[in-house]
Formats: sequence, C-alpha cells, structure tokens
Amino acid sequence: MMHNLQERIDRSVTHTVKAIFPNTTNHYDTLFGGTALAWMDEIAFITATRFSRQKMVTVSSDRVDFKKPVPAGTLAELIGTVKSVGTTSLVIRVEVYLEQMYADEREKAMEGLFTMVAIDDNKHPVPISFDNN
Repeated sequence: MMHNLQERIDRSVTHTVKAIFPNTTNHYDTLFGGTALAWMDEIAFITATRFSRQKMVTVSSDRVDFKKPVPAGTLAELIGTVKSVGTTSLVIRVEVYLEQMYADEREKAMEGLFTMVAIDDNKHPVPISFDNN
C-alpha cells in the first residue's frame, strides 16, 4: 500500500535500454527521430500506467529536445518519471541518455514531456485514483 505521493512516483520510475541498430537509424546513421519519439511515448505510457494502474492514453507531447544525435552502435537508456499529477492527467518526463557500448561515457541526448490522461472503458477521462493499489 502506498503511503504517499512521492513513494508512488518513486515506484513508477521506468528504465529501459535499447541498442541502436541499423534498422532504427536514418540516412545519417543516427537514431531516427520518429523511432525515438515512439520509444519515448511508450516509456511515458508505461510510467503513467505503473503510477495509476489505470487505462492511460497520450494527449500531448511538449518540448521534445534533441540535444545529441544517437549513433548506430550505441545504447540509449530511456527513463520515465512522473513530473506532475492532475485530476485526470499525469505529466511524464522522459529522458534519453546516450551510452557508448564499450566505454563509460554517458550523456543526455534528448528529453521531453508527455501528458497522459486516465480513461474509462468508453474512452472518457476519469479521475486518477489513489485507492486502487
């Protein structure tokens, strides 16, 4: 049972690591932006679902910044964290870190904010419930 909001946020933090293979790159041999956005949206969805344990959908993405290209042959760690909680929505920050496969180098490559809304079976917004865990 969750004791407070911060504990719930901490327990919903989501990490995943992807290898950047040629099938995910563009003609510059770096991670295709559309693939990066899809991965980020997926992590936002998973983070929101882990936080709320409700049906969640993306309603917006804000300010996705591509700071560094992510070349083929590297790793990308995606981290989703609940940034704010509203009545029916959550704002999820997704950060993507570029890691070299064979060195300890790691730097932030991109980040963005995704607003997720809890919905019912009829796809209408519903309040985020804190008593369903």
